[in-house]
Amino acid sequence: MRLQLTWTKSLLAGQQTWLRISVNRLDGLFLQQREHSTGTAISRRALQEPNSSGAPAIKDVYFKEYLKSLTRPEDFWHEAAQALVWEKQYDTVLEDANSPYSKWFSGGKISVCYNALDRHCDDGNGDKVALIHASPVTDSTTSITYKELLHRVTHLAGYLRSIGVQKGDRVIVYMPMIPEAVVAMLACSRIGAIHSTVFGGFAAKELATRISHAKAVAVICGSCGIERGRPVDYKMIVDEAIGMAKHQPKHCIVFQRPGLEKPKFVKGRDQDWNDCMADGRPVDCLAVDANDPLYLIYTSGTTGAPKAVIRPAGGYAVALHWSMFNVWGMKPDDPWWAASDFGWVVGHSYIAYGPLLHRNPSVIYEGKPTGTPNAGSYFNVIEKHGVRGMFAAPTSVRAIRQEDPHMECKDKYDITSLQYLFVAGEHCDEETKHWARAAFGAPTLDNWWQTETGWPITSTCVGLGSPLDPPAHSSGHAVPGYDIRVVDSETGKALQPGELGRLIIKLPLPPGNFSGLWEDDTKFREAYFTKYPGYYDTMDAGTVDVDGYVSVLSRVDDIINVSGCRISTSALEEAILRHPEVADCAVVGVSDKMKGQVPLGFIVLSNGYTGKSADVIAEVIKLVRADIGPIASFRYACIVPKLPKTRSGKIARASLADLAESKPLKIPVTIEDPGVYPEIKTALQEIGYAKSTKSA
Repeated sequence: MRLQLTWTKSLLAGQQTWLRISVNRLDGLFLQQREHSTGTAISRRALQEPNSSGAPAIKDVYFKEYLKSLTRPEDFWHEAAQALVWEKQYDTVLEDANSPYSKWFSGGKISVCYNALDRHCDDGNGDKVALIHASPVTDSTTSITYKELLHRVTHLAGYLRSIGVQKGDRVIVYMPMIPEAVVAMLACSRIGAIHSTVFGGFAAKELATRISHAKAVAVICGSCGIERGRPVDYKMIVDEAIGMAKHQPKHCIVFQRPGLEKPKFVKGRDQDWNDCMADGRPVDCLAVDANDPLYLIYTSGTTGAPKAVIRPAGGYAVALHWSMFNVWGMKPDDPWWAASDFGWVVGHSYIAYGPLLHRNPSVIYEGKPTGTPNAGSYFNVIEKHGVRGMFAAPTSVRAIRQEDPHMECKDKYDITSLQYLFVAGEHCDEETKHWARAAFGAPTLDNWWQTETGWPITSTCVGLGSPLDPPAHSSGHAVPGYDIRVVDSETGKALQPGELGRLIIKLPLPPGNFSGLWEDDTKFREAYFTKYPGYYDTMDAGTVDVDGYVSVLSRVDDIINVSGCRISTSALEEAILRHPEVADCAVVGVSDKMKGQVPLGFIVLSNGYTGKSADVIAEVIKLVRADIGPIASFRYACIVPKLPKTRSGKIARASLADLAESKPLKIPVTIEDPGVYPEIKTALQEIGYAKSTKSA
């Protein structure tokens, strides 16, 4: 007996490709034979005995839901949307006549704030914990219930309305990792204002750019942040930024950090947070159109000019609520911790909105993975708050490993509550995954997404029963709603399973993705949708294997062309990290007269290593040769004390390449410690690079 499922998917200039799944019955077992696919494969696990109609039944919950999300997206997302409260039911689930300007839940009106706060209070859950502020830098811990959070939000929202902040106005939120940041975001949402939350500590010039571009009517800031015990004067940065900005906000609300010096106020503009809370009269939620902006978030990655991503309210709320269980496996009331920052998309989606919408106590962590006070900080938070699911950057795991490679700190804590550790932000190498699994005692699961998407493109979908042991190099399967393809970056030709290429996503994108770039529609269309018509260009490189597992290896710009052979920097880094004395590393491509490009390595050694640096470099070169082969031409590396990383944990590889090749060095504004560059330059000069680099 032979059954065949076939459907057509169009790709680039009318080219037709086919996904054929041939199902053969062999002794009662159905097996898959994948003949050709440009999209995500359906594994043999997904198929079992045929149903009464003769078609094979889908036994795997993930694959059943994934197929439904692509073949019947309106039904799929309508069911997900019913978990939330709509003031006005939408007329259409998906309006897709004007791609890439797809609209989800058109005609619907929703308040994200109501669904994140009031709904839980109305359902009798107001006394449950909403936020947990764990602050080793101030040696304090605070829990806030939904009822308490609602009280604060309604009063701040009332004050904002009283000073003239209206629906659609933009408000800059410039806060440290404190609950008041969430209060500010939700207060804006409550009255239909659009918040733009900027990482606390951004330089005045960059903050001024965002104030001017958004034409913010108000700024809400903290008096200061605290970095490893020393205060950082946020108010001074805000004053300088407003002085530089082309657009002048009329109001600045300042939250004074307890016990720290009070900043000077500008008369007529600045107001104390506590006075605003006292003066503000509680206001009800204002429901907005489902496709109205909830917030703007600026993204530039590690290169390029900032872009303001527009996040539509309705689809975002639906996607985040759906993802908390289906992707992360969290049930309501399960403590959840995303170890990120409010200034990044992870902070928006999975410190603030996602957990609150799904009623998961959310940890706000004001500290570092190490040094506040030691490498046991994360384990302490997990034990103290019974964290069940955690999200972290691979670089934070490597930082803990560098300081405590033998996991001595871990043994001091009971972290058995932790069921899953999710990692994202950069490709997570196999060695780091293995170490993290042993250290945290939980499956370590990679996932991939972008500021533009707002929630995961690929992941192990725990709530849908995905296996907790995906292939070591993968970041899981495509999350329901995402139809991922791999194509040749130059020609757009579909590639075979396992071939390295550019990752693109078939339109329409699922709910929760960006709907545009603020005041830059041309860049929105040209940057993301022009090169591959009908598809979203992720600008990331990776592979999809025969079972549909996606491996995201690097940005397209991080592919090195060595004598015509395209090699991913992450593959080289993975080999280097297998060395027991290597705590962290980066690889970039540099020009070579004979080969076009060759890889250059930057290596951070584990704490306590007392041997010769030259020995490690020689051993690392052998590892790369064994893992990748001589074709990689990996012969040069230097030992550095630290790598330049953004505050979200991404390595600024482009700046390393510029430094090595003596090009003008433009340090990204998001770099946490610009002071690492002089030491890196010295190390490069010792091996013949960075001969005359100047700052741009």
